[in-house]
Amino acid sequence: MRPTPIDPDIAVDPPVPSQAKILLAIALGGALGSCARYGATLIWPGSLWTTFWVNVTGCAAMGVLMVLITERYSVHPLVRPFLGTGILGGYTTFSTYAVDAQHLIAQHRACAAVTYLAVTLVSAVLAVWAAAALTRRCVR
Repeated sequence: MRPTPIDPDIAVDPPVPSQAKILLAIALGGALGSCARYGATLIWPGSLWTTFWVNVTGCAAMGVLMVLITERYSVHPLVRPFLGTGILGGYTTFSTYAVDAQHLIAQHRACAAVTYLAVTLVSAVLAVWAAAALTRRCVR
């Protein structure tokens, strides 16, 4: 038996976008996010710091986004795949992070590589946590 909605103007089961619409939203968002990352590499070429800051700022943005769309606002079902998986997924980069570490190892700088991997990981997790906490505090 289906529950009766409290407000008859609101559907009990919100419409779910088709797979094609979700994939299109992710693809468009991914194109925009990867262009933003490419722009960062044009501004700061060949630097580990570029990859580091792209990943940390992308994780912070994800913390803000998730609080806003899961705790604060009711948004269209395509917003999360477009912004989260698409734009922020295209903006952040695990592959360049791994290649940067590989380059350090190839330069016989294994300690620097391990440090880079660990500092990036810890910073990214802290960025999500801090951004989410700050967003919760600001939107109350």
